[in-house]
Amino acid sequence: MKRLSIILASLLIATIGYAQKTVYVDTDYLLSKIPAYKEAQQQIDELTKNWQVEIEEQRTALDALYKQYQIDKVLLSNDMKAKREQEILDKEKELKELQKKRFGANGDRVKKEEELIKPIQDEIFNAIKELASSQGYAFVIDAASSEYTLLYSDSKYDVSDDVLRKLGYVK
Repeated sequence: MKRLSIILASLLIATIGYAQKTVYVDTDYLLSKIPAYKEAQQQIDELTKNWQVEIEEQRTALDALYKQYQIDKVLLSNDMKAKREQEILDKEKELKELQKKRFGANGDRVKKEEELIKPIQDEIFNAIKELASSQGYAFVIDAASSEYTLLYSDSKYDVSDDVLRKLGYVK
């Protein structure tokens, strides 16, 4: 029994000696406490609202054009039908392009978020990095979402080369 206690105590001391400090932050909470973020978000929300109105106006105009075409269709020659149908298709294409321009992957909203919010996020990240380094934290995890994100890791805990050596790819 005494021997088992000594072994357990040794394991506990070894574990404590090798333990790294891991902490977490909630970036949603941090952002909610930063006035510049709230202002940026309000600006983006206002622009988004204006862009949605702009898109809805075009959609309404397109719907009216289509309804008028449906009414006039029986009276139009084949050439006039084709011309009006092409006009409707062109308006649909314009609407899709506007939606993509405003809300697409490289759209105005994404650019505005990058312009206004990214500097705030960078400031938070730099503060986390400085704090982690000065406090000796090995890892800082973001607990804001359901999927935890590693925000900082001390490179001395990177064992990637060890894994490659174990696999025989690095000697």
